[in-house]
Amino acid sequence: MADKDKDNDEVEATIADEAVVIKYKTAGEIANRVLVEIIEKCVEGASVRDVCIWGDNLILEETSKVFKKEKEMKKGIAFPVCISANGCICHFSPITSEPDHVIAKDDVLKIDLGVHLDGFISMIAHTVVVGANADNKITDKKANCFLAAHYASQAALRLMRPGNDTYQITDMVMKVCKEFDCKPVEGMLSHQLQQFKLDGPKTIIQNPSESHRKEHEKATIEANEVYALDVLVSTGTGAARETTAKVSVFKKTEEVYPLKLRASRIFYTEVIQKHSIMPFNLRNFEDEKKAKMGVMECVNHKLIEPFQVLFEKTGETVVQYKFTVLVTATGPARITGLPFEEDLYVPNLSIKDPEILNLLKTSVNQRGILQPVKKKKKKPQKNANNAAGENCSMDVDQSSKSGVEKMEVDA
Repeated sequence: MADKDKDNDEVEATIADEAVVIKYKTAGEIANRVLVEIIEKCVEGASVRDVCIWGDNLILEETSKVFKKEKEMKKGIAFPVCISANGCICHFSPITSEPDHVIAKDDVLKIDLGVHLDGFISMIAHTVVVGANADNKITDKKANCFLAAHYASQAALRLMRPGNDTYQITDMVMKVCKEFDCKPVEGMLSHQLQQFKLDGPKTIIQNPSESHRKEHEKATIEANEVYALDVLVSTGTGAARETTAKVSVFKKTEEVYPLKLRASRIFYTEVIQKHSIMPFNLRNFEDEKKAKMGVMECVNHKLIEPFQVLFEKTGETVVQYKFTVLVTATGPARITGLPFEEDLYVPNLSIKDPEILNLLKTSVNQRGILQPVKKKKKKPQKNANNAAGENCSMDVDQSSKSGVEKMEVDA
């Protein structure tokens, strides 16, 4: 009987449970609106480090406002805010003792973050060009890269259906990028998400090498699974490399090892207590110098895993779109993401392949995308009760102080 009870306790919580769906969607709404506010901060002259710190604090603030009655619920940052500029592919979020990046006009910024409620994780990444507008459009090769990444992510989303295999998505992303003479970044993975697990058992690889294809297992998409669908596309070769940029984002693994150094033990204990298995930035530690010392032994013995800061060749552009997908019996439902502003891009290539065009014409549930609220002319208010009634909408940004245009989930 005891063994049977243990088995019941370990049943995975999935989106078959309405309560789980609510947590995913609420985390997704927070991720969406935090991203919108971060984009507002990404202006010429701003510090990437400062914006990342501000964004992390905003995630903590917003998650503290929900599920207040559930005192024991863990919630907060599922992935620290990273802002990777131009040819930097991912994971740039420097600590105070490392070089910063000052945002410049025309920078291509990939903003990546994650939010969790009770361990149910919603991920999002979006790419913007600083200063891009109707009078300063993105053209030619760079525009091709944006269109490739956008349409590759849209095509991949439509293939996230029960019964499809992961390599169908891999091949389709490659096919779309070829139409725009771009390359998906080699070996990048989209992970299945599970409660308190950012890297579940199934993954979708993009642009795999021959060795990747031999090592990476094909998997079948199934109903009630959740994925962070991550598409990164380059104007270059798609080969990622490390440079002198130091790693600042890490996460705890499930490995076990008796640490020798006192600094390492103190650091590891703090990781367990404050972050558990969620990724964290070394900036989160009171003494950054001691944290840098402590993390070294932990990484050497695989107790802590680093998220390497990766780069394309100098002069190339990398674009990223990532969103969270709930796979239902009837198809995928996208619960995070911002609208793609296609009017800002003037590419010199387009999709000709009939298979891709037909796939993109198929409908898909994208209600989780953040959409601007349509502004209506204000009517004279008859009384206070009517005024209150007009404000009880699905607005996800309820603050009037931020200066950010109010947004709502398109239902």
